[in-house]
Amino acid sequence: MDYSRITGLTPEAEDFLAEWRNEREYINAHTSGSTGVPKEVHLLKRDMYASARATNRFFGVNCNSTLSLPLSADYIAGKMMIVRALIAGCRLIIEKPSLNPLSQHESGTHIDLTAIVPSQLSGLLENASLLPDLGAVIIGGAPLTECQERMIVKSGINAYATYGMTETCSHVALRRIGKENYFTAMPDIRFETDSRGCLIINAPKFSFSQLVTNDCVELLDPTHFRWLGRADNVINTGAIKVFAETLEKRLAPFSQNHTFYIHGRQSERWGEEIVMTVESAGTFDRERFMIEASAAVGHRLLPKEIFEVNEIPRTSSGKIIRSSHNGCDGLGNDIR
Repeated sequence: MDYSRITGLTPEAEDFLAEWRNEREYINAHTSGSTGVPKEVHLLKRDMYASARATNRFFGVNCNSTLSLPLSADYIAGKMMIVRALIAGCRLIIEKPSLNPLSQHESGTHIDLTAIVPSQLSGLLENASLLPDLGAVIIGGAPLTECQERMIVKSGINAYATYGMTETCSHVALRRIGKENYFTAMPDIRFETDSRGCLIINAPKFSFSQLVTNDCVELLDPTHFRWLGRADNVINTGAIKVFAETLEKRLAPFSQNHTFYIHGRQSERWGEEIVMTVESAGTFDRERFMIEASAAVGHRLLPKEIFEVNEIPRTSSGKIIRSSHNGCDGLGNDIR
């Protein structure tokens, strides 16, 4: 492999390259911790090869391509961009992660593929001179908001939301933002669902072969699905199954640009009831929200209570860490 075509090496990237070149069959990685305590996992290098080949095939990455890495190589997304470049034998430009990715980009240098997390999106789009040089952008690590998706469509960039996890060596499906409302499987990946309606990933070219997830989906066919939400976050209220993430998308236009999430709590009458936590230092107009949201989703799907907190915890990639509340004083302090 030609390591000389990698420029801008960071300490994290150098550490990964040393691990990639050693005699072990696996590398160490860590899960995001969004659904529990982050854990260390061993990823087989041959699985990472298979994943990288699939992505390169999907985007047409070859030895003449240029890739960009504005993410840390401590995480799977960063590691996999390096592997993709090594397998293709192409140029890879690494930069220190920041909220302004590709800020040092030389105008006229075409970037065939880059990967970012949602928190970097605004900084990327603000660099107007860069946009004509962008090929494809893959965005993962945390869900995109409705507002962010509208920004992407308006900018005209060719961006894809990713579906995957550390255990699958990055994404196994992609959704073209502004063009599709469903995910498409990567080459040689097939899908089915279990009795819960959760996605099963069939990957015969990977060592794990099959992986059962906790993600509820609408399966369109063996290579396409619509993501509904995590099974962990389903709210069963009055015999109605409510997917928290799906409801969040419907409520987002009325959120007054505040970050929020939907969750359930126990209810003697309904079994569970819908409640909402919003990031706000007393600036959220609850009455306005309830009036506008009621017209869109109906009374039964409205939050029975809204908790305001100064800050919602997030993972390092910006993914919300959900928690349940039975009582809140409006400042994020539990008063049970």
